[in-house]
Amino acid sequence: MSHERHASSATALMAEEDNMFVDILQEAPLSVHRQRRSIFGSVMYCFLLAGYAVLAAAAPWIFVLIPKLLPTLLCSSNVILLIVTAIFQQYLVYQVRKVRLQGYYTFSQKLKNIARLPFAAIAYGTALMLLVLVWRPYIHILSVSTLLRIVMFVEVICAGCFMSMYIGCVHQYNSLNGQPDVLKSLYSALQPSSSLEELSRYHDGGRLSDQQMALLQYQRENLHFLSEEVLRLQECLSKYQRSDDGSTPQVDLAHLLASRDQELRALSAEMNQVHSELRLARCLIVERDSEIQRIRVTNNEYVEENERLRAILGEWSARAAKLERALEAERLSNMELQKSIAKLQNKSAGTSAEDDQV
Repeated sequence: MSHERHASSATALMAEEDNMFVDILQEAPLSVHRQRRSIFGSVMYCFLLAGYAVLAAAAPWIFVLIPKLLPTLLCSSNVILLIVTAIFQQYLVYQVRKVRLQGYYTFSQKLKNIARLPFAAIAYGTALMLLVLVWRPYIHILSVSTLLRIVMFVEVICAGCFMSMYIGCVHQYNSLNGQPDVLKSLYSALQPSSSLEELSRYHDGGRLSDQQMALLQYQRENLHFLSEEVLRLQECLSKYQRSDDGSTPQVDLAHLLASRDQELRALSAEMNQVHSELRLARCLIVERDSEIQRIRVTNNEYVEENERLRAILGEWSARAAKLERALEAERLSNMELQKSIAKLQNKSAGTSAEDDQV
């Protein structure tokens, strides 16, 4: 009976440890103050790209009075576009950081990859224009201005496609109605899973740490928002308390303030818990690293032993080949010796026959 109780208690303890972090996602606070990201700057940049495409297409007619300066003016306009794109990229990075602070880690990673592409397209276009100018004496298919205009048009199309992708992702982010996906990292690393998932989690250890850092930033933003909300409600409460009107809803306001304060304390406790879970996850990653390192050391030992056995096998093979060559040489010498013995016997037989005849 005591053994059964001990087994049942051990089973319950293991189940409790497995489900220790599963209910955190339901207890985590929702981001009720999610801000929509503006696409006004992106649309204005698209208009700028459209104007630049018009300039590339109509450059011979716009600069008809100065045709010799056409390549110089095109390159100068491309450098100006590159500078404007670099400034606009900083704005996109700011937008991506805001999305990350709102707790949408997946969208922030997607937007971060897309935000770098317009500047890369313009930079590659500038490099191609530089190559066209350098190889000007050896280009005889098209004129230099025509090649520059083609490069400008292609880079504008590429940058416009990337900006369209960015605007689509921002619109999708603005239409989201769910909770932040960064909350899933609270329990994803510590939830029981199969061996393949464990291996993928080990390889995604850096990404997990990045997700939990984003989670900490999101909780800090929530904490800051709730602190401001509590201060605002305290000011409203003090104003209502100083008023002489007896019809002021002081009870509801005090209840709202108390609920906000309780939510603030719960969020602080949740943030401390997230810190402890992050430390625990890092300890687990370090243990996995040490285990992988130990396996690698054992594997290296097996490889060295295998190489040593292969060397021994090669040595014995060389010895066997030497013995086979020696045996073959001995066989050939025996055959020659038998031939010489047979010749001597024949000669002695012939000599004896001659003696008998004499």
